[in-house]
Amino acid sequence: MDKITLHSVLPQVFAQCSDLHSDVWKHELSFEKGRLYLIEADSGQGKSTFCSYVIGYRNDYEGQILFDHTDTRSYRVKDWVGLRQSHVSHLFQELRLFPELTAYENVAIKNSLTAWKTRQQIEEWFAQLGISDKLSAKVGRMSFGQQQRVAMIRALVQPFDFLLVDEPISHLDDSNSEIMGRIMMEEARRQGAGVIVTSIGKHMQLPYDAVLHL
Repeated sequence: MDKITLHSVLPQVFAQCSDLHSDVWKHELSFEKGRLYLIEADSGQGKSTFCSYVIGYRNDYEGQILFDHTDTRSYRVKDWVGLRQSHVSHLFQELRLFPELTAYENVAIKNSLTAWKTRQQIEEWFAQLGISDKLSAKVGRMSFGQQQRVAMIRALVQPFDFLLVDEPISHLDDSNSEIMGRIMMEEARRQGAGVIVTSIGKHMQLPYDAVLHL
């Protein structure tokens, strides 16, 4: 997949808004593979909604979302499963980790679907992010910032054309934010992928190709 295109997309909840000012909603907009985007949003402007539309969890919108030339409304469940496994990876704002499993087990479950990374490569990421001592720790006993780093690693252990990163560093200091951004971009470049970062405030300091306000 080379391009994600939005044709006049508007959440139904905003349909009656006459004073909507957005670079995304109701516009013709394309996200291209290999490029880096930042979508900034005020609270309540649909940041998580946007992510849910792109990943196929919601379709309560007007307009069209195209993956290359295919309208995503035509996708069936099996199509979305394949797409999330091999084409679009998503770091959720709420992380969606299994608290009863260890940090490594949370990553390994996803990696087992494609065997994309070796255990050594995964452990190297844990070390770079300063959480190598948490490999065998249950996620439910880790801080939110530590969990964010685990969730980032999990998002990278698959092939993807686009990486969708929702509010990635809200609980990280600048040093860990920089390391996470570097790891993320190294893997995205390795795969030639596009990256879409969303934020309502603090965000990764990266060389964005475009900054959009939602």
